[in-house]
Formats: sequence, structure tokens, C-alpha cells
Amino acid sequence: MSIAMAGVADTSRPRSRELYRRGQAVFPGGVTRATIERDPHPIYVARGEGAFVVDVDGHRLLDLNNNFTTLLHGHAFEPVVEAAAQLLRSGSCFANPTIHEIALAELLVSRIPALEKIRFVNTGTEAVMFAVKAVRAFTGRPAVARFEGAYHGAYDWAEGEQYRPAPRDGNHESDVLHLRFNDVAGTQAALTAHADRLAAVLIDPMPSRAGLIAPTREFITGLMTVARQHGILIIADEVLNLRQGFRGASHRYGLQPDLLTGGKIIGGGFPIGAVGGRGDVMAVFGTGANAATVSQGGTFSANPVSMRAGLVAMEAADERCFEDLERKGDALRARLSSIAAQAQAPFSVTGAASLFRIHGKRQAPRTYAETLTCAEEEKRLVALTRFFRAQDILLPLGAAASLSTAMTNDDLDHVAKTFAAFVAEAGTDTQEAQQ
Repeated sequence: MSIAMAGVADTSRPRSRELYRRGQAVFPGGVTRATIERDPHPIYVARGEGAFVVDVDGHRLLDLNNNFTTLLHGHAFEPVVEAAAQLLRSGSCFANPTIHEIALAELLVSRIPALEKIRFVNTGTEAVMFAVKAVRAFTGRPAVARFEGAYHGAYDWAEGEQYRPAPRDGNHESDVLHLRFNDVAGTQAALTAHADRLAAVLIDPMPSRAGLIAPTREFITGLMTVARQHGILIIADEVLNLRQGFRGASHRYGLQPDLLTGGKIIGGGFPIGAVGGRGDVMAVFGTGANAATVSQGGTFSANPVSMRAGLVAMEAADERCFEDLERKGDALRARLSSIAAQAQAPFSVTGAASLFRIHGKRQAPRTYAETLTCAEEEKRLVALTRFFRAQDILLPLGAAASLSTAMTNDDLDHVAKTFAAFVAEAGTDTQEAQQ
């Protein structure tokens, strides 16, 4: 059977099909998250086991999604399971603070250079939202700048125009300025032109949705120079990319932000978000007995389950852990790139640390505009995902994937061999179509 057709008529998952039917009766679109893949229906999961998930029909699949990069240690990480279970016997949430929030805050502040003070929220979206509120209150300026293609959650100020490349000279709509990533001259010119209104620049150091393209040193230096010159603050969104190193992505690339947002891995598999940074900027949330300029609450913010689970997960993520993930990520990216190059296949690979993305084009993209897919490339990536699924590997439809500490060298060997088999079969299919 052609690889393009693999997985289309999936008769091996009748329980998932039935659950999707039930979901369509109660959910708009049949699911509760826009990011749920339906090809032709969602795969419903029964449980997770380390690097694997087991779906409701009994299939065991290597998970390269890890709940959108959240699960640094994979599924059901035993230290987190034990800590959360023990804590639940004492109560899951309180109106009062607990020691657990202080312990996690102390770990993060001691580890991440940009953090002097920190506040916890429930999601990455909330973290970015409160960061934007904070910089506007601190500077008295209304506008923020963001870079094309990057995802910063579902907050209007951070979300707008994320799917459309920005014009060369920037694009100012309402109070959001849209810029091009790695464009030093364009970024400096646009920030200078709008400096009197700009409170901050919001930047993901290596935006996943925009292609996992690394920032150049010149871009980071140029951004910091012009921002400092005009009193424009820098917000580093590391909700996803904190997993790029023991001290995070900003430290990795030499970025010195005024505020930093975090989430995903710092919750140990439970809902969490965090905003932190310079003490004077964070003072808008209150200083001792002084009233806050920006009110930040949340019924489940700093709930003890997320705090304790996050602490245990982050304690296990020591420097050796990140070094091991880096080695595995480097090796896998190199192997996938070599497979594509040797076969002269139309694929390339980007990413860093424990993150990688396969692009359906020969030349690795250097800009967000170059990551955008034509119909043929989109078809190629769908076929890739279906082929991986047929080999019991969950590869997201955009082929943006992450590793976990639960993955073994054998698991990664399976990924590489599956990619090689796909490339070989795709070449065969192309030859047959031309005959």
C-alpha cells in the first residue's frame, strides 16, 4: 500500500472512532483543544508508560509529542507519581499559600539567571498575559512587539498575526508591532521608529511553530542593544524552550531578558505557568505591604500539586540530565539529516537540545516565511506522520517533536530507521508514479 494512504482508513482503532463519535455530540469540532489531530479521527489514550502511550485500542506507541514538549521525563515518571499521590492525601488546593510554592520558586530563581522574583499562574498563556500587563504598567507605554510565526498562547496581545509573515519594515496594527525573526536591521529600525509607544519586545528564543530556527548572535546582540537604548523591555517566552538547557534558552543564546515566562516542564505534567524577572519590574505585582499596580490571582495558581510535582521533576532535571538529552538530540538530528541527504530526499531537520523538526523541503528554512509549506510539502509531511504511526511512533503532523529522559538509544534508533524506511519507500512510490 502506498505510504500516502497509510492510516487513512484506520480500522484498527474502533474504540477511538466510537469515542470521537461521542465527542462530536458534546464538543464543537468533537474535541476540546484545537491542537488535537484528527487523521481521520483522534487517537484516544488510555495510559502513558515512560516514553510510550497506550491507546484505548491497545496500541503502544513511542511518543514524540510528550504533550507538546511538557513531559521532560516522559509519562508517569515515578518520583512525580509518588510525590503527587502523597500530597493529594493532604489536600489538592487551598486559598492559603503552602511551602511547596516557595520551594519551586527557590529552585527556579537559583537556576535561571534572568529570574530575581517570580509569580506562578496556571498556564503559559496566563504567564505571557501577565508579563505583557506588567511591562505596560511598568513603562507606562501601551504597545508591544512580537515576531512573526511565534506562538505565545491565546492572549490577544500576543496572538495576533502569528500565522502571517511580517513586512520588511515591520507591521503595526493597533498596539502590536510585528517583526521578522533574525532580521537585525529591520528589527532595529522598527523598534526605533515606534520606541515612544513600545513597552516591550516579546520573543521566543527559538520559536517552535515558526520552524525551530536558531537565533543568530548578531540578532540577539542587536535586539538587546536597541531595546536598552530606547528603554524597551524584553520578555523571553520560554514556556516551551526552557527545556533547551539547565538554565534555559535565553542563557543558551546570550539573551538577557527583563522578564521571562515559563511553563510546561516546570509543572511535572500538571498545569502551570510562571512569570518572573527583574525585581523592579516584578514589583508591579506588589512589594510587601505596598499595593499592586497589576492584580494577579488565579484560583489554582501555585496549587500544591503542580508545585510539588514541578519541584520533583525539576530536581531530577539536573545538568547531567540536560547534557544527556543534548547528546541524544544532536545525534538524532544529525542522523535524520544524513538519511535525507544520502537519499537526496526533500527533507531537512532543524532544532536544538531535545527538540527537532522535520521539514518537507531539501533546504532547512532560515526564516519563518521559508517554513511555510506548499500543498506538495504538506502532503509529504502528512504521509510521514502516517508512516510513523503505522510503525507505532506518534510524530505530530507538523513533524515538530521532542525527546524525553525515558527514551533509550534503541527508541531513537527506531525513529531513525523508520525515517530511513519512509524515505526509501517514498522514493519507490515516486519512481512508480513516473513510470
